[in-house]
Amino acid sequence: MNEIKSVNNEKILRVGIYERLSDEDRNKQNKSDDSESIKNQRHLLLSEIERRPNFILVDEYCDEDLSGAGTYRPEFERLIRDCENNKIDVVLCKSQSRFSRDMEIIEKYLHNKFIEWKVRFISLADNADTNNKGNKKSRQINGLVNEWYLEDISNNIRTAFNVKMKQGEFISPFASYGYKVSQEDNNKLVVDLIASETVKDIYNLYLTGLGFTAIAKYLNSKKIPCPSLYKYRKGIKLNIISNKPREDIKWNANAIKTILTNELYIGNLVQGKRTTISYKNHKIRKKDKKEWIKVLNTHEAIIDKETFNRVQIAIKERTKPIKKNGIVHVFSGKVFCLECNHYMRKKNSSRHEYLVCSNNRDVYNNCINKTSIRYDNLEELILKEINEKIMKYYDKEQLIKLDSNNKKNIYFNKIQSLEKQKKEIENEINKTRNYLKSLYEDKVNGIITTNQFKDLILNYNKNEEKFNKEIKNINDDINYYKIKEKTKINKDKIFNKYKKINKLNKIIIDEFINKIYIGKINNETNTRDIKIKWNF
Repeated sequence: MNEIKSVNNEKILRVGIYERLSDEDRNKQNKSDDSESIKNQRHLLLSEIERRPNFILVDEYCDEDLSGAGTYRPEFERLIRDCENNKIDVVLCKSQSRFSRDMEIIEKYLHNKFIEWKVRFISLADNADTNNKGNKKSRQINGLVNEWYLEDISNNIRTAFNVKMKQGEFISPFASYGYKVSQEDNNKLVVDLIASETVKDIYNLYLTGLGFTAIAKYLNSKKIPCPSLYKYRKGIKLNIISNKPREDIKWNANAIKTILTNELYIGNLVQGKRTTISYKNHKIRKKDKKEWIKVLNTHEAIIDKETFNRVQIAIKERTKPIKKNGIVHVFSGKVFCLECNHYMRKKNSSRHEYLVCSNNRDVYNNCINKTSIRYDNLEELILKEINEKIMKYYDKEQLIKLDSNNKKNIYFNKIQSLEKQKKEIENEINKTRNYLKSLYEDKVNGIITTNQFKDLILNYNKNEEKFNKEIKNINDDINYYKIKEKTKINKDKIFNKYKKINKLNKIIIDEFINKIYIGKINNETNTRDIKIKWNF
């Protein structure tokens, strides 16, 4: 560029002014504070340019409602590109914090790249000027203070959100499908009467035997809009990343699974599942389940707890649906080989449907139970057994006797045993931690060397990781048995519900039967053992 000189022989400098108004400014007690407004920032900077004859404004860069952390600001990025491309000689700001509160950004540009690109940085409120080498330390101290401010703000916001979540307040800007944010209280959910009916249909369809994909196909065939399209049509703007036009986005298996596994629909609020890495790194990471914040009965339920628990059991036990139509057969997840405990898979021929031990498929031939069983024959046998149970236990006195025998609940006993195991492991962890403290004191007192201490720490970390995995597995088992315990069927209710069954379906099988075991063929009698494990 040819140098242009002013009357007093000074070089003309091309100036870019940068202004920023952030969310933290809007939250100040005095929201009318002119010094924090874009208008007054601009006035201050333009006045400075007028005061300096060799300053010429070439462009203005303005970011609104954006934090000073990082470079997630479109106008800031444009400013940096123009500096790199030699379009600007001076960057002028009201204060260094307007440019950035991130110490890493301050060091990268003010004390590195701007020097390389021959760009001068000036901020008026704190007298920062990169041409003045004497105030570099002052700029760095300001950078640290600004970064500490950001960190404090971030921590305060996280703390406030955690308090709200623990109080059962809804903090997301958008409600999940089936609900909407209350107009009276934006921390409260209310039922969306239209969408909630679809949620109920999804649960009912799953219990009748349809899988995730089949339910999605059914809803799409009925032209029921998927959650994102439904919200869009109601005027709610969501940031949806998709290659398809919004109107072409349909229901899919993942959306169905999310609805079927979300405790929100029984009135529980589970929040804090994800977080950002830090106030500077906005990448989302999933939090461990034990860190989730769960509050019971915060809003009106769409699905009753019994139905929800039955669905969770079905999801855990159900096998894959038939690929052609997505419908799960009535014995799905229920039939196992008596000889090897592998599940019995369904196969078809031109005439009949069969169940055969999965341990004998393809190149594997590891089970002595080689002969399949016809599906219709098993269906007929199970229907007969269930009706016999109904006839036997429909009598009130028999029901009372059956209930008294079930007082020693098998699931309760298993939960108690697992809780005891968990307590023993937790005690072991506490003992190890106390031992670690004494080891540290030994290291400080010179009883053991630093290397010995490091080796012991390494072993401790390995043991604690192993213990934590064991506790996680135990917690998973406890949760499973708690669901089983809660869904243990009230015999009076069931046996009064059915007087005689003419045809089986998935709901009936799930209510009556836990598992069915199919034994091998006895060559002498040409019969096989079939054992039924009932839910009662």
